[in-house]
Amino acid sequence: MTANELPPPVLPRCYRHPEVATGRSCTRCGRPACGDCLRPAAIGSQCPDCLKASLPAPKVRAIDWNARQHALVSRIIIVVNVLVFGWVVLGDVGAAGGFASSLTSREIEIGLNRDLLAVTHEWYRLVTAGFLHFGILHLGMNMFLLYQLGDMLERPLGRVRFGLLYGACLLGGSLGVLVISSDSSGLHGGASGAVFGLMAAATVGMYRRGVNVFQSGIGTLLVINLILTFTIPGISIGGHLGGAVMGAVCGFAMLPPPWKRHSEWLTYAVPVIGTVVAVAASVLTVV
Repeated sequence: MTANELPPPVLPRCYRHPEVATGRSCTRCGRPACGDCLRPAAIGSQCPDCLKASLPAPKVRAIDWNARQHALVSRIIIVVNVLVFGWVVLGDVGAAGGFASSLTSREIEIGLNRDLLAVTHEWYRLVTAGFLHFGILHLGMNMFLLYQLGDMLERPLGRVRFGLLYGACLLGGSLGVLVISSDSSGLHGGASGAVFGLMAAATVGMYRRGVNVFQSGIGTLLVINLILTFTIPGISIGGHLGGAVMGAVCGFAMLPPPWKRHSEWLTYAVPVIGTVVAVAASVLTVV
């Protein structure tokens, strides 16, 4: 038989598509596979089964993903604030721009008011008011600051302690509203009390580490916001001051300088105690 009479070579069939002939194979397992099945890998091309087998276990992937989320708690808090704002707007579209003709029923349902609290004893308002915003500008400013402060504080504190700090500052702001409220008939809301607390905690932490807080920008930001608090009508002075005081106290215990470490349990205990004190004082103030 001459060379011209030799039969054409028979190509192997793709292991996933038997009707497709292919001259390629997986560089890991060696099985023939067509171009639709093979995917680029670190070395050569691999079939879907080998690519799947080379992936880390689900538990390892979850741990890796979790480790990459450096400010997960602050992002969750932002999402909750946005969802609550969306819920309020669904009840009255005018609330989106803060242009509703009057307070909406949903704002009244979760907002903080000393006289209302004295009658209803709906203590959940101490928390829910911290997620209520009057208009998109109010929400946007608070969430922008929370985003920046979350990146600054959540990594050194860790998620649990950051969450405890935020909760203590939020409730400190609610206590400030009840104690220093200049308008008992008004409805108070917003994350600014908690945000002021985070700013105060960051300022105290930097100062204790020997950092010039005005060179970092955080000190200037805190001073500007304090000035706005006292000069712009309609801003909750009590909420901002209450959150700032709570944040400063917690920051002193939770963000010590490297050369003067506190007992680790203290960094958890102080915000928890602050939360308990804020709630108890709020109840006593109203009752």
